[in-house]
Amino acid sequence: MAAVAWAYAGLSGSGSGVGVVVGLGILLLVVLLIALGTRWLRGLSEPVDELVAAAGRVEAGDYEVKVAERGPREARALARAFNQMSARLATTERERRGFLADLTHELRTPLAVVRGNAEAIADGVYPADPDHLAPILDATTTLERLVDDLRTVAQAEAGDLVLHREALDLGALVVDSVAGFATEAAARGVRVDVVLPDDLPSVDADPVRIAQVLGNLLANALRHTPKGGEVAVEAAPDAIAGGVGVSIRDTGPGFQPDLLPRAFDRFAKATDSPGAGLGLAIARDLVVAHGGTIEASNPPTGGAEVRFTLPAFGGQDLS
Repeated sequence: MAAVAWAYAGLSGSGSGVGVVVGLGILLLVVLLIALGTRWLRGLSEPVDELVAAAGRVEAGDYEVKVAERGPREARALARAFNQMSARLATTERERRGFLADLTHELRTPLAVVRGNAEAIADGVYPADPDHLAPILDATTTLERLVDDLRTVAQAEAGDLVLHREALDLGALVVDSVAGFATEAAARGVRVDVVLPDDLPSVDADPVRIAQVLGNLLANALRHTPKGGEVAVEAAPDAIAGGVGVSIRDTGPGFQPDLLPRAFDRFAKATDSPGAGLGLAIARDLVVAHGGTIEASNPPTGGAEVRFTLPAFGGQDLS
């Protein structure tokens, strides 16, 4: 308004032609700026109102809501970020519901075995001998493993994973882990090969946690390898990563293309895959907690491969 007053003074002053022109120019400029500002604010207010309404729907649990990307550049950027956020929330919610359904199934099966066999023994239908107690023990082992997995996930979420690190002979741990799956591999008709160098460096790791990583990866590979197939486990020094790399390859169908980018996400799994979809996620959490890396791929030769690295113990020469 000061500019308007100044322009008015120029018009009512000496009557100079130059003063009149300058005053009119400033007056027109001010009017134009006010009009442009009003138009910009109007163009911004409508998208913002839509965002506020959409945010209210998200707060109420509607994660599928989207807003139109329109208006000024800032409004379009904000709408784009909101749509990406809501899409991630929707994906997380679907995976959470799927996980709860899978978890219910995973719990119901061993609980039914425990209850059925325990009631039969209590009623005198079955004798309390090793043959009839074995299914109960197997079911409780399954429940214990599931509870441990959920506890590991909760600890990783809270950043409370405790590692008891030491100089670990990773080669020996690989051999022991593979031996633990020998019976299952034979039952499935799958051969498991181990390739280890003679001078594999020790790694700085928690043996219990890394055994859990290897167990999850081996179980996943065996589960997806058809009869007559092979699983190959190989470990070797990795000078680039500054430690040791371990790869587990199978001759199965490989990761589904849409699942591969999310292979280590919690609850992410193929539609026909058993389990709750926690094995690879837990493996990632444990490897990352050690300061290592992990990746999944579908090699050109077929099948699937998961490779992880762990830091070497005490700065050993890896060249």
